[in-house]
Amino acid sequence: MFSNEQLERYSRHIILKEVGVKGQKKLLEGKVLIIGAGGLGAPVAMYLAAAGVGTIGIVDADEVDLSNLQRQVIHTTSDVGKAKVQSAKETMEAINPDVKVITYREFVDSTNILDLIKDYDFIIDGTDNFPTKFLINDACVMAKKPFSHAGIIRFRGQLMTYVPGQGPCYRCVFKNPPPKDAVPTCKQAGVIGAMGGVIGSLQAMEAVKYLIGKGDLLTGKLLTYDALKMEFHTVKLPQHVKDCPICGENPTITELIDYEQAECDMK
Repeated sequence: MFSNEQLERYSRHIILKEVGVKGQKKLLEGKVLIIGAGGLGAPVAMYLAAAGVGTIGIVDADEVDLSNLQRQVIHTTSDVGKAKVQSAKETMEAINPDVKVITYREFVDSTNILDLIKDYDFIIDGTDNFPTKFLINDACVMAKKPFSHAGIIRFRGQLMTYVPGQGPCYRCVFKNPPPKDAVPTCKQAGVIGAMGGVIGSLQAMEAVKYLIGKGDLLTGKLLTYDALKMEFHTVKLPQHVKDCPICGENPTITELIDYEQAECDMK
């Protein structure tokens, strides 16, 4: 049963026929892991906390830097120098004390990612480099975990959702990480701050829809956004890539790979 305070807090959800009491209960029982507490992870974390997702894990090894604050809205000026996961936890708990926030102040690699994702229902890829994106994809495919990929750079963003058995994975579409230094990083190319809010909010929406079991997810689709033109495009992806090295009919990737790290590609 919900308390009177919970009924008031989630009232705008509960009156939606697609959510209702049952859907809100699913959210409160749900577990989402956010990998990256930066430009994408910040709005995802805030909206999932506000929505009442019961357990939210957040992974990030970095500290808050002044240059983060232009887009990473979960942190404030007084948080500069603080661990991002701690800053994020404090903000999320201030938004909604119902939520259990579990922090992991560590880098994600092949030795820990399967342990990190194993207890969660849905994974958010809010990372800022290709090697980690491929690692998250491969781990989620191996562990049969759904996840939302997203990336932003300059005035552009993209996202897609992987659900086991329901569409292609990230590697089906992008194959392998590009050569180091072949793609400019956010630090080199820049990113407009509000882009994190646009794309990160869509990732939060995908997680919510998955948990309540309503609506169409971005499985088999890549959604792109051009802020300067104010245009969204949905690109239909192949439903099944037989020769994908991780989710195809004869996988050749049987162990997780730590590719050489670069900084952000689309953050």
